[in-house]
Amino acid sequence: MTDETPTDPLRDSAAVREYFGDTYPRVLAFAELLAAQGVERGLIGPREVERLWERHILNSAALSPFLGEGRVADVGSGAGLPGMVLAAMDPARDYVLIEPMERRVQWLFEAARECGIDNVRVVRGRAEEVAESVEADIVTARAVAAIDKLVKWCAPLLSADGRLVLLKGRSASDELERAKYTLRKHRLTGQIHIAGTVDGVEPTTVVVLSHS
Repeated sequence: MTDETPTDPLRDSAAVREYFGDTYPRVLAFAELLAAQGVERGLIGPREVERLWERHILNSAALSPFLGEGRVADVGSGAGLPGMVLAAMDPARDYVLIEPMERRVQWLFEAARECGIDNVRVVRGRAEEVAESVEADIVTARAVAAIDKLVKWCAPLLSADGRLVLLKGRSASDELERAKYTLRKHRLTGQIHIAGTVDGVEPTTVVVLSHS
C-alpha cells in the first residue's frame, strides 16, 4: 500500500484486538498481506482495502462460533475468505481450502506460508471433483453460489453427521425456501443466525445446514 491509500479504521483497533485475542497476530498478518497484494492479484477490489476488516476479515470470523468440532473444508476459498481467517483463529484444527483457480491456489499456498498459518491444506478443484480425497465434518463457503447449488456440490464432502456453515446476505430466507426440495433430498434442515463480532460492525448472516 502507498501513503495515499486510505486507512481502514478498524485496522489495529483495540476492539478488534480484543475480539481475536491471542490469535490476532496471525489474523493481522493475513489481513496485511491481503491488503498489500489483494488488488494487484485480483482478489479484492481497490475500494475494499479501506474496509477490509469489516467487509472481509470480521465477516469471515463471524462463522467461528457455529463450526462445532471436527475437520473443516472451505469451498471456493478464493482470497482465503473465510477459510484462511478461520484457520488463523483456530490453529489446533485442520482446515482444507478447496479452490479451482490456479492463481488463487498459488495465493493460498503463499499466504499460509508467509503468515505462519500451518494448519491448512490447499486442494485445487471444485467441490464435486474432490469428494474422493476430502471428507469434512464442517463445510464452509462464502459468496460461492446459492444454497441449493452448494448443497448439491458439497454434500458428498460431508461426514455422516456433518454440517454446512455458510455466509449469506439478506436473501438467506428466500434461498432456503428455494432450496427446500434439495434440503429434503439430502435430509438437511436450515437455520438462520445473525452473528455479531465487534461493536459498530454490521452483523453477519450465517446459515447452518445440519442433518435432521
